Amino acid sequence: MQPPNATFTALKKENDKTMDEKELIRQALAAREKAYTPYSHFKVGAALLAQNGKVYTGCNIENAAYTPTSCAERTALVKAVSEGERGFSAIAIVGSMEGKTNTLVTGPCGVCRQALAEFCTPDFVILLAKSPEDYVKTTLGELLPYGFGPANLELN
Repeated sequence: MQPPNATFTALKKENDKTMDEKELIRQALAAREKAYTPYSHFKVGAALLAQNGKVYTGCNIENAAYTPTSCAERTALVKAVSEGERGFSAIAIVGSMEGKTNTLVTGPCGVCRQALAEFCTPDFVILLAKSPEDYVKTTLGELLPYGFGPANLELN
């Protein structure tokens, strides 16, 4: 599947250039290289684009007890929120077995979808990529159509 050469036109990076989807995917690929995966050997990288144009990256970090493992998407989200960010525009996600080429796109797990729903609207863009040239563009609303969020608690 070859997506159009799209750009997040309303958003700017810190150096005042627009953030292009392929660049966001490249940053996710670089983050994937930092993954700590001694058990599954499945490395995931994520690049989360804040509304102000800043990019927060994350990788999966495994733990021998499995439950404390952190996914790449939540790692990026926690980094951003811990630095005061609350608004986000898009995330790029890449994953593959260590040393192998991506043959399938990697989607966020259910916990990550729910974590993103806390801070992102249903139209939040999610790029599921094999490479900067081969990716699927979807939204949080498409991946989590009946998500539970602040509106359910009548907080919005």
